[in-house]
Amino acid sequence: MHLWLAAALAAGTLTAPSVVPGHQAPPVPPSVPGASGRQADFAAAAREYGVPESVLLGVSYLESRWDANGGRPSTAGGYGPMHLVDAFPADTRTGFYDALGDPRGDDARPMSRSLTEVLSRSALRTSASAPRTTLPEAGRLSGVAAARLRDDPAANIRAGAALLASYQDRPSSVPADWHGAVARYAGTEDPVASRAFADEVFSVMREGAQRRTDDGQEVRLDPVSDLPVANEGEQAEESAQADPDARPDGEQAEAVTQADPDVQPTTNEQADAMDDQTDTDAVPSIAWEAGPKGQAAGRAECPSSLTCEWMPAAYKRFGKKKNRDYGNHDHLARTRSIDYIVIHDTEGAYQGIPALVRNPKYVSWHYTIRSRDGHVAQHVPTNDIAWHAGNWDVNTRSIGIEHEGYLAKGGTWYTEAMYRSSARLVKFLADKHHIPLNRAHILGHDNVPGTTPQTVAGMHEDPGPYWDWGHYFDLMNRPFKAVKDGSSVIINPSYAGNKPRFTGCQTTKPEQPCPAHGAATVWLHKEPSDTAPLVSDMGKHPGKPSTYSVYDHSARASTGQRYAVAGRQGDWTAIWYLGQKAWFRNPASNPTAIPAKGPTVTPLSGNVKVYGRAYPEKPAYKSAAYQSLTPLKYKIAPGQTYTVGDTITGSYYAANAFSPSRHVTTTGTTRYHQIQLGHRVMFVMAKDVRMIS
Repeated sequence: MHLWLAAALAAGTLTAPSVVPGHQAPPVPPSVPGASGRQADFAAAAREYGVPESVLLGVSYLESRWDANGGRPSTAGGYGPMHLVDAFPADTRTGFYDALGDPRGDDARPMSRSLTEVLSRSALRTSASAPRTTLPEAGRLSGVAAARLRDDPAANIRAGAALLASYQDRPSSVPADWHGAVARYAGTEDPVASRAFADEVFSVMREGAQRRTDDGQEVRLDPVSDLPVANEGEQAEESAQADPDARPDGEQAEAVTQADPDVQPTTNEQADAMDDQTDTDAVPSIAWEAGPKGQAAGRAECPSSLTCEWMPAAYKRFGKKKNRDYGNHDHLARTRSIDYIVIHDTEGAYQGIPALVRNPKYVSWHYTIRSRDGHVAQHVPTNDIAWHAGNWDVNTRSIGIEHEGYLAKGGTWYTEAMYRSSARLVKFLADKHHIPLNRAHILGHDNVPGTTPQTVAGMHEDPGPYWDWGHYFDLMNRPFKAVKDGSSVIINPSYAGNKPRFTGCQTTKPEQPCPAHGAATVWLHKEPSDTAPLVSDMGKHPGKPSTYSVYDHSARASTGQRYAVAGRQGDWTAIWYLGQKAWFRNPASNPTAIPAKGPTVTPLSGNVKVYGRAYPEKPAYKSAAYQSLTPLKYKIAPGQTYTVGDTITGSYYAANAFSPSRHVTTTGTTRYHQIQLGHRVMFVMAKDVRMIS
């Protein structure tokens, strides 16, 4: 505790009432005139502890968006609007489970069980990235029992204000003077990450914010002028000094696309010899940058406004020479064309990430974003192929970004800090790789199609219905906007007010309803009625009905997805979805979709086959083994219409060798349209359909 705060407490200027077992702590001081509810709680706490109200609101917004979260802990063990961190919650896993299954998704080299093994819990808990515990200290400073700080939002705000004040070197009513205290509140020992968190809080304060919280409280942060703007050049220099392997700027763009100077075309015999020589300790994945002696150095690919850590994934051969495999991604010796960015959640805590990405027998993804402060770590250069999506065609053409969190708890703790960092990163990557910023190219893992009829049911569901796609695209300055006389619709419910029914959030009681919470999804029914059955998904649930489980998206459409209109009746709209009409409530007084325009396709004649990947025709394979193109169980019938997100030529990248010089690209002539068939995107051959502009 700083001397000024201790002196104020001793003199009675500030109060820190004691807590007697069995008695309630004194009530929060009265609200300031004109404020009510949570807004008044922030004002009262700020006044009591001498914290500028804008600073307190800014910190809380970045940590929790002012939500109470029903007293449930975050992935880091934080509680309440001020995200006060307690001991690591018992129900939070430290493993990393999103990638289980076969995230490589390549029939030519299915992953063995060893490649998807999960490291031991004890090994993961040794990571030094665990957040600093703050709830007990906040309780001591405010004189409030720890149990109350978990589920009483007003007490939590008051204790958070006391904690923030204890980090301040000297009292001040000037918000700009609190940058250092806010940095300490981030709860990390990394000075670069702490500064980045404080910079983002000040950015929120400059912009202002307003929203309705998860429990219906209206809270507002008015924009604050005359705040210092972080000097991006100084930030970059400071980041480089703190971590010589981190460079938060765009200079590496050219370096990443350069081929490994040591990789030249070789004969098979020479390549085998190279592979044998690499059977040593794990080789870090790198973005190539020519040095004085041609050596390579790892660099994070991030916008200058983000401080990013380079945490390289392992690249190593293992196993006996006659039965060898390698992990955990693929290097390329040419520039990669990238069409998608895939959004994941980790289904585990951040402190397990360092051990997992450095395990060559595990899987890979390009970036991880930490929940509590939005810290970004890059593991695989964007020009290399990570194994993350469960579909090799998508893997070869995508960047995978993991977000610390849980699908079933996502609405609770997908933090604003994480949303803002992720949006900034995605916008940077989309610009760099010429990726359209729309929901046909910025996919959730739950939008990636299965590759064959057998893999459809096992495809993943993250980041789930609680990921706020509307807010996410707003942060990227690409809000979803209505057009006049659109023949299609974009799903766009109000996140805060849209609280659909879900089950399955509690593993011990999967049939129990999930807590009511905003969601970016609508349910789809067979008829225009809330009591009508949900539409069916013959690929995911053969012969079985769809469910209301938070893990089941077979009868859901999500914010930003565009669908062709199939009918309207009263307050209901029908879309074409998985070969059937699917109805959702869409009243004019409170619409859950907006009119949109864009290309669609309809069958030329007869039923049209649907595919989970866009592979070439058989005659195109000259130097690589033919990859059969198996249609999925879905079909498009005459008269049905589906929206088009992209048109591509079929290709297959054969990367079944450790050395990228042995990789083969096969490009055919078959053209495919990417369509929004259901919750997932899929592909149809252009020759089978008629395009409607």
